[in-house]
Amino acid sequence: MDKKQVRLRRARKTRAKIAELKAVRLSVFRTNTHIYAQVISGCGSKVLAAASTVEADVRAQVPNGGNRKAAEVVGKLIAERAKAAGIEAVAFDRAGFLYHGRVKALAEAAREGGLKF
Repeated sequence: MDKKQVRLRRARKTRAKIAELKAVRLSVFRTNTHIYAQVISGCGSKVLAAASTVEADVRAQVPNGGNRKAAEVVGKLIAERAKAAGIEAVAFDRAGFLYHGRVKALAEAAREGGLKF
């Protein structure tokens, strides 16, 4: 198994548990250059809020989207947008990525922004 298969295997287990709970989830995806976050409904069919380093207003704040500072900006932004949509609590779906570095920075910034998970 290569790294991608191992990550996707971890992600499948996490998503199965979250789907069983029918919880609203905060899904995170990262590449070398960007980080993306989406708040997805409990049934899994609808994106309720989204934020990423690809957006123009985020790129104005942080020119490099592949570092911890950019992840913190996206975390605060997703928390604002989720609160605006009326969402207080979410389940954190890290998509099989380790809870470390940029993923951890995004999660902590979202918690500071008022999301509970």
